[in-house]
Amino acid sequence: MSQLVYWLDLAGVIVFALSGVVLACRKRMDPVGMLVLAAVTGIGGGTLRDLVLGVRPVFWVDDPTYLWVIVATVALSLVGFHYIHRLSRGFMPVADAFGLAIFTALGSHKALALGYTGEVATLMGMMTGVAGGMIRDVLARRVPMVLREEIYATAAFAGGVAYVVLYSLGAPTVLTIGASLAATLGLRLAAIYWGLALPVFAWVTIPTRPAEEGRAAAQKAKERVRMIQRQRKRR
Repeated sequence: MSQLVYWLDLAGVIVFALSGVVLACRKRMDPVGMLVLAAVTGIGGGTLRDLVLGVRPVFWVDDPTYLWVIVATVALSLVGFHYIHRLSRGFMPVADAFGLAIFTALGSHKALALGYTGEVATLMGMMTGVAGGMIRDVLARRVPMVLREEIYATAAFAGGVAYVVLYSLGAPTVLTIGASLAATLGLRLAAIYWGLALPVFAWVTIPTRPAEEGRAAAQKAKERVRMIQRQRKRR
């Protein structure tokens, strides 16, 4: 079972690292930028989780295989650079959804294995799943998905709850991981496919008069140009 968890963890690192590479390509970064985005996405969430839980050393320090997996992912991406540019816009959200599901399940698994409560395990699953993507988006100057109205952290929360509930019922680890993956991935992919989003609440109404005045001024300028053109034609 420990081997299953280990290989799933490496798979999650690959998927998240690849999403970082894709974003780096779209932001026209150099190979160093690609490596940085791939690394923070692939191991950022797990690093924060281990630091919060007091795990020493952090998982990738204890096992540098994670670092080599990230380097290999970036190297292969550089070789297939032209193919990455041909990927559709929908690839990155889907790849990110798979990484989110894997890391949420494994984050909850690790917290419970260390003897923490279900509440802590759920939060650690969310942190493992969303933190790496948050750091990636901030470095790429994007608003992180977790801060937008998209169903992202909610999907991670559902996956963490699913894992904790089945674990408390004594279900086998394979079943708990599978249920957590299904809950997170199903909810996230459904949100992507059907465009589902959480409601947005605004306590302050931002005045739109400056924008309206700008549009009115632009319209007047266009009308004036047309009038001048008509006058020239008459001459």
